[in-house]
Amino acid sequence: MQVPSILQGESRKRLLQGAAVGATATILVGFNWGGWSLGSTADKMAKERSELAVIAALAPVCADKFRALPDAKAKTVVLSKVYPWKRADEFPNAFVTLPGETSPSSGLVDACSTLLLGPQSHRHSSERGVRKVIRRDHDYQCSS
Repeated sequence: MQVPSILQGESRKRLLQGAAVGATATILVGFNWGGWSLGSTADKMAKERSELAVIAALAPVCADKFRALPDAKAKTVVLSKVYPWKRADEFPNAFVTLPGETSPSSGLVDACSTLLLGPQSHRHSSERGVRKVIRRDHDYQCSS
């Protein structure tokens, strides 16, 4: 029995090189443009999305609790004058701490602040503002 000429010598070398280049190209295209991801990446994305969903659900509750404080108007004025990265200090920790966490969530602080400092007459625009803050926070986390 004769071995086909394609599997002998130089032809076999070219065949294996072509297979390696094809496999590499498939992997590169799949991960970069085909939407493939590793399981760890998918888990990380799912965790981030669930945290963002919790923040979106808790932000209106936080804003309502803040407005129910006895000195809410004065605290809102103070909140509007504080730098965004220091706003967590103006909220009671229970309002801006996610369940199971011990420290305030910066995403929840931003979303709650957006609701409190945004236009009061247009609830829907405030909710869009919360989604915008959450989206910006998500983009920042994904790029880190």
